[in-house]
Amino acid sequence: MMRLVRGFAVLVAATLLAACERPPIDSVQRGYRGTGMDQVYNPRLIAAAAPANALPADSPMVPPGGPAASTVFKNVKVVGDLGVGEFTRLMVSMTAWVAPDQGCTYCHKAGEDFSSDSLYTKVVARRMLEMTRHINTDWKTHVAETGVTCYTCHRGQPVPSNLWFSPPVDTHAAGMLGNRAGQNAPAPSVGVASLPNDPFTPFLDQSNEIRVIGQTALASGNRQSTKQAEYTYGLMMHMSKSLGVNCTYCHNSRSFAEWDTSTPQRATAWYGIRMARDLNTTYLDPLAGVFPANRLGPTGDVPKLNCATCHQGAFKPMYGASMLKTHPELAGVRVALAAPAAAASAADAGASAPAR
Repeated sequence: MMRLVRGFAVLVAATLLAACERPPIDSVQRGYRGTGMDQVYNPRLIAAAAPANALPADSPMVPPGGPAASTVFKNVKVVGDLGVGEFTRLMVSMTAWVAPDQGCTYCHKAGEDFSSDSLYTKVVARRMLEMTRHINTDWKTHVAETGVTCYTCHRGQPVPSNLWFSPPVDTHAAGMLGNRAGQNAPAPSVGVASLPNDPFTPFLDQSNEIRVIGQTALASGNRQSTKQAEYTYGLMMHMSKSLGVNCTYCHNSRSFAEWDTSTPQRATAWYGIRMARDLNTTYLDPLAGVFPANRLGPTGDVPKLNCATCHQGAFKPMYGASMLKTHPELAGVRVALAAPAAAASAADAGASAPAR
């Protein structure tokens, strides 16, 4: 009997150990040894997210030129500088990126002149085009040359998956386990932690101070409260989950507040927070009078964006693949394409040139 018990115990231990070893976890050292700056990746989760971050099929680029779209079509206010061919290709691409099932009628009312602004979705889409160009030209500190397109957020859906609304003012009665600021009601927005579950309104719509740590050992005028620190933790939890990374993707665990030993990604994230705030306050909040009531939140505010809207669990949206290369018009850039004969001639010349 004892031998059977021992044998069964060995079998259970082996099973548990085997389960612990699968799937393998990858660890990448990002800083000096001993600083705890290891980035942990689960290959299984990355592989599962790969299809959602793959580039969609797109139509071939169209050479610029010909009459401007604004001179041929009516009521073109944003991309009227494009040639008719470029403009048409962009509209086809936007339909595939945003409303593949609804088609053109998602923004254009069937049976009406396409120039009509009778559908709110067209008014919103026009503003989103302006926002996309603004990101690609004025926020290179965050998106660099990779840039964004409509697909970065929409991924083939009329409404992006990750949007947020400001919650109603909390009126919960005071108590030991009171639901103040959404605490003790764990929410996915803060990694299901007992933290204020709306870290977005104070930082991504308002400009409250994120840094809560003092510069000296004593208070010395630092009036940041524990509650403010909890809001900051909530924002950090959101960013970590949105990018699929742990804290040391940006911070040195020896001193989270110190900039000199942080990674370059921390500066990119710093700009990203301010970019999200700019987009919410400049482009989305003013649309409150455009969206219908059923698209507004419980306090009457419009849907707004955060880090997850673009990243969707990837440390770089689309894992760093750029769609802007084939849609430079979304950065206000015109790219002249070589004629087929010229391109073939250049390719032949390159093939026959001696190696250097």
